[in-house]
Amino acid sequence: MDELKKIVSSSDNIVFFGGAGVSTESGIPDFRSSNGLFNEKYRFPPETMLSYDFFKSNMAEFYEFYINKMIHLDAKPNKAHIKLAELEAAGKLKAIITQNIDGLHQMAGSKNVLELHGSVHRNNCMSCGNTYNVDVLLKENRIPLCTCGKVIKPDVVLYGEGLDSDILDEAVRFISDADVLIIGGTSLNVYPAAGLINYYKGNKLVLINKSATSFDGRADLVINESIGQVLDDL
Repeated sequence: MDELKKIVSSSDNIVFFGGAGVSTESGIPDFRSSNGLFNEKYRFPPETMLSYDFFKSNMAEFYEFYINKMIHLDAKPNKAHIKLAELEAAGKLKAIITQNIDGLHQMAGSKNVLELHGSVHRNNCMSCGNTYNVDVLLKENRIPLCTCGKVIKPDVVLYGEGLDSDILDEAVRFISDADVLIIGGTSLNVYPAAGLINYYKGNKLVLINKSATSFDGRADLVINESIGQVLDDL
């Protein structure tokens, strides 16, 4: 912690890259842990139900699963979200790059948040492009339709879909220019998002995760603790 405090206090060009572990402390399940979504039993594997092919061919079942398992409107920002917002307000943190779709960073007050996998709070008509907030999915237990009569799709990246190239390019730019890169709450197993670490050129790479990752040997500092507790102690 002393080393992390020195790194953070001496920099005003920090970028944070976060995964599901940032939000588990707000009560949102992750995917791959023992209590994660992928270890529950369903008629189809979660990876299948969260794929674009499944969305197109089984919309009713997709929406039932998505609404019940992917939307957590009662969740609140935890210590990690709050500290990151404070670091941004202090001019030290330049960007948050997140794999999460819950919007908790913005709820905590962060402004420059790059959402690699989209957000449950945005939904778009697949035909006319009209945008809707998450409430449109919760009104009735049915496939949500736009006023034009066409299907509304959540603005999240499903399996089989590519990441938004503009957001990806911006993430690469921030990471490439960063003095300090802090990675937290991710096992760095999901690509292409995990590949972003390869664009960091500095020598202050910090990995904060409860378990080891395959990138630990490349880090300048590794802390195997709760991301919320570590950031709160800064």
